[in-house]
Amino acid sequence: MIALVQVLIKYALLLPFYESYGVITTLGPLQFALLVFATVCIAAGGYVINDIYDIESDEVNKPERVIVGKHISEKIALRSFIILNVIGVGIGFYLSNVIGKSGFFVLFFMASALLYLYASYLKQILLVGNIVVSLVVALSLLLVGFFELLPVINSENREVQIFFFKLILDYAIFAFMINLIRELVKDIEDIDGDYKAGIQTLPIVVGRDRANKIVFILSLIPLFFIIYYVITYLFKQQLFVWYFLILIIAPLIYVTIKLFSAEQKSHYKHISLILKLVMLTGMLSMAIYPYVL
Repeated sequence: MIALVQVLIKYALLLPFYESYGVITTLGPLQFALLVFATVCIAAGGYVINDIYDIESDEVNKPERVIVGKHISEKIALRSFIILNVIGVGIGFYLSNVIGKSGFFVLFFMASALLYLYASYLKQILLVGNIVVSLVVALSLLLVGFFELLPVINSENREVQIFFFKLILDYAIFAFMINLIRELVKDIEDIDGDYKAGIQTLPIVVGRDRANKIVFILSLIPLFFIIYYVITYLFKQQLFVWYFLILIIAPLIYVTIKLFSAEQKSHYKHISLILKLVMLTGMLSMAIYPYVL
């Protein structure tokens, strides 16, 4: 999904508006492919290190999906984590220097470091781990804006470049909110294994029922945010209005209703899946922009 979203940003949200709006991008096709590959490597590394630290809780929560310790050794997994991050950060360092913004290399290093800290320590702190991993998801979108738009800003195109960067930022905020709610839903789903592993998630600290109510309230924020966004910015574009109503707003309303009555693990698993689909449909809405702008 990360790769798909980054491709959509470049080829649906930016490149189609070169002639009509004067949007200028920095990276060529090969360099952009490297950016996507680097991002995916760092994300994959994050999954690997998370699986290493989650062996104990996953044996309770998802025994059929445990890989480290069953299909591959912990030593090989750790080696894979290091290799993936070296590749990702290394490519990030190369691309940062190619575009003349060597400081952007920090973004790759920061994402790699945060994913390691999340798996090894931060996920044990109430809400901190959920927020950090959601920020990294949002950063994967913003990376395209940083590398494609900011390096070629000048006095003549500043307004256009900033407009499209803010558009990417809106999607990043959406991704952050949906992912944060999904992380909290997964914490409620995985309460038994997390309790055994000694992880202080929201449902363990305040109880399942209170956590459920908190997540229900939080789920209203992206719902109202999207409704406001559609009314304020997209109301004249009927294609957008119907797309958001059917594929984003309606599923989010469904999620809030299900959260209100959720009790069993299967309920939270279903809600988590719907939120993942909402994330996907939200990102796919970028493909509409060439037809309405």
